[in-house]
Amino acid sequence: MDALLDTLTRLLVDWGYWGLLLSAFVAGSILPFSSEAVLILLVRMGLDPVWCLAAAAVGNTLGGMSCYWIGTLGRSEWIERLGVSEKQLAKARKILSGRGALMGFFGFLPYVGEAIAIVLGLMHANRWLTAGSMFVGKLLRYIVILATFQGAASLF
Repeated sequence: MDALLDTLTRLLVDWGYWGLLLSAFVAGSILPFSSEAVLILLVRMGLDPVWCLAAAAVGNTLGGMSCYWIGTLGRSEWIERLGVSEKQLAKARKILSGRGALMGFFGFLPYVGEAIAIVLGLMHANRWLTAGSMFVGKLLRYIVILATFQGAASLF
């Protein structure tokens, strides 16, 4: 499995910005993947960090909005089959109760980010506000990751 992930990561790196967008989409959806590694590799290879951040944030937001779309279908049993547990959904519902679309900002959170997007879809929260707030949260997360890595890399 590790060899497959290494090969996939190399392929996505070879595709540059489009590979980063695709890896971020996959990572933002219900499928597990690390777009952070692709982001850092591409920046280390000399690609423009601003364009890398844009590709990562757009791709990850589109992946998150795929979770939102799944939520709009409204079938909890389908959602559980996709790997999002009832416990995660309950936690996301508790977090979101009375708040709405701006909570899409927290779609970047590990383990509950997908559930948040799905619950926003179940609630039929405003899709444009959800997408906008999700984009801001995901962009800020990638900025922190890249800044942290760049800072740590400068030590060596």
